[in-house]
Amino acid sequence: MEKKIIELNKLLEQSKKLSIITHYNPDGDAIGSSLAIYHYFKRLGLNSNVITPNIHPSFLNWIPGIDQINIFEDDPLKSSKIISESDLIFTMDFNSLERCGELSKKIKDKNKIVMIDHHQVPENYAVINFSYPKISSTCEIVYNIIENSGKLNLINKEIATCIYLGMMTDTGSFQYNGVNSKTFKIASDLLKKDIKQSDIYNKIYNENNISKLKLLGKALSNLKIIKESKTTYMYLKRDNLADSNYEKGDTEGIVNYGLSLKKIEFSAIFIEDLEKKNLIKISFRSKNNFPCNKFAKENFDGGGHINAAGGMYKGKIENAILKFKEKLKKFKS
Repeated sequence: MEKKIIELNKLLEQSKKLSIITHYNPDGDAIGSSLAIYHYFKRLGLNSNVITPNIHPSFLNWIPGIDQINIFEDDPLKSSKIISESDLIFTMDFNSLERCGELSKKIKDKNKIVMIDHHQVPENYAVINFSYPKISSTCEIVYNIIENSGKLNLINKEIATCIYLGMMTDTGSFQYNGVNSKTFKIASDLLKKDIKQSDIYNKIYNENNISKLKLLGKALSNLKIIKESKTTYMYLKRDNLADSNYEKGDTEGIVNYGLSLKKIEFSAIFIEDLEKKNLIKISFRSKNNFPCNKFAKENFDGGGHINAAGGMYKGKIENAILKFKEKLKKFKS
């Protein structure tokens, strides 16, 4: 990483305006890493803007700096102008330009892009590639970049909060296989910045909307078990979302409930997209060494990590579930 840090610092010295881009449907790690590096650049005296393709879940509205985010779907002209005037682009928590939707058209011709990400098989679009699939979260990589730059003294409560948020949410509260002693050491160092880890946890997981609880109940009532595969799956149809007054983020974490059952190692949830008629969004979670990412990539045009991944299916939800069961029988991890 040392050589990349030197190259990054040279680019930062040459740049007057920076843009920080997240993937579509930004999660805690995408928002946390983007705002962490935004606050870091601010402390370095650099001018940067964070742009998300679409709005983030409402349970992230408390994060320091969230009101500074530019949402492309809300004001495409403003976001496009920011990008066109930028000397340097940072893509956060994704490694394929198509993951940022319409924004990809705005940044693909930019000569200077820095990738900061922890997913597998990165595309070759960045001049500097901080791609580390074995690291637990993009937020952990941001911490490593600051550390290797000799700037840990710049991490204040705001930056620490953002980094801790992303690490916590992308590791299943520090449970997934990517977590190691370095992850916990970083978390420990962040706690020294007077962040309130219990408040962060409660704001993410314990301040639910009634709509989220209704959808959780519906999903659990639809839960099915495939004993021979140590697998559960759930589903939510479009009318379930509409009847519950669905809000963005309401289905986050529901898939994890399947893993709480004894002898279950793999869980999936199928959700009909509220706007796109024939699109099914799928989330996968696993215990131990079942490779969610491999299963998602081979069968549902997806990817992610060993214990957490996502995919999609174009067609009816019944057919998606049928394909899931058929592929699961043949799957070799």
